[in-house]
Amino acid sequence: MSKRRDESLYGTGHDDGLEPLQPLDIGAIQSVDSLVRAMAQTAFGGRRLGEAADVLEAMVRDSDCFRVVTVSGAMTIAKQGLVLCEMMDRGWVNALVTTGALMTHGFVEGAGMLHFKHRPSTSDQDLYQRGYNRVYDTIELERNLDDTERILRDALAHLPASTVLSSRLVLRLMGEHLVKVTEHRAILKSAIERDIPIYVPAFTDSELGLDLAIYNRSRKMQGEDTFAFDPFDDLDDFAERIRQHETLGILTVGGGVPRNWAQQVGPYLEIARARLGSDEPVRRYKYAVRICPEPEHWGGLSGCSYSEGVSWGKFVPEDEGGRFAEVFADATIAWPLLVRAVIERIGA
Repeated sequence: MSKRRDESLYGTGHDDGLEPLQPLDIGAIQSVDSLVRAMAQTAFGGRRLGEAADVLEAMVRDSDCFRVVTVSGAMTIAKQGLVLCEMMDRGWVNALVTTGALMTHGFVEGAGMLHFKHRPSTSDQDLYQRGYNRVYDTIELERNLDDTERILRDALAHLPASTVLSSRLVLRLMGEHLVKVTEHRAILKSAIERDIPIYVPAFTDSELGLDLAIYNRSRKMQGEDTFAFDPFDDLDDFAERIRQHETLGILTVGGGVPRNWAQQVGPYLEIARARLGSDEPVRRYKYAVRICPEPEHWGGLSGCSYSEGVSWGKFVPEDEGGRFAEVFADATIAWPLLVRAVIERIGA
């Protein structure tokens, strides 16, 4: 039997500056914010969500902060589009980086078209025959996508063939269409009204990207000039906006290309300074909140930690003022709670 340790050396927790936890008294909860604050005093995912609300609040309250939101996954077809609209309409978003699929489904919703619950008893083969595209437990109608393609063609039809397209330009044109024809709230509509650029780095990996490819092929078949597409126009536009702001914040829902594309802007400027001798500023994200269930140990980019990002020069280290929070949860649960809590803290 080992010797008993000297009890006089036992710490009380308080004398080492540890923060005591509190039981979650659900009967005393009066609002979403009070729930999230109470969760911050518990453990595991609940504590992480509460801490994320603190970081997002600080990010939003910092008037000097340029706030970037990145979203991947099926968030719009999962009916989270108005959460993003709310953030945009409240001035919490200065740039949005996302996927083409998310923008496609969001455009469908914003234009007043519908998504439906999937009936598990229906086979995927039958869904295909009926023009029902399944996204997990939700249905996107092929009719919706056909209508979206026609709108894309209309949005581009007036452009001179010499126009060089980018995802930002294509989405801006489609947003202008929504402003004209619908009273519904929509991501692209909010972006136009708030002058928020939207970037889709992997644009060809989407229905909208395929629509543009088909449109170019049809123009070529008719003997017309086709549109060029330059993804580096988006990169340079985003980098120029980042150059103008010393304080940066990022909220990431999911991971994937949008997350890393937005994060790599610091290394991009650093590389240009080192290899080209250009006078580039140092830019790092000071605030960072991530909602993603992907763990680090699978080795995927979506699971890499903010601490790892510090080693790449993407984030301000915590000992230099960086504030990070990572919530390992389904975004359809955590994201609305997070945003609503901060809304209640900040008010209208």
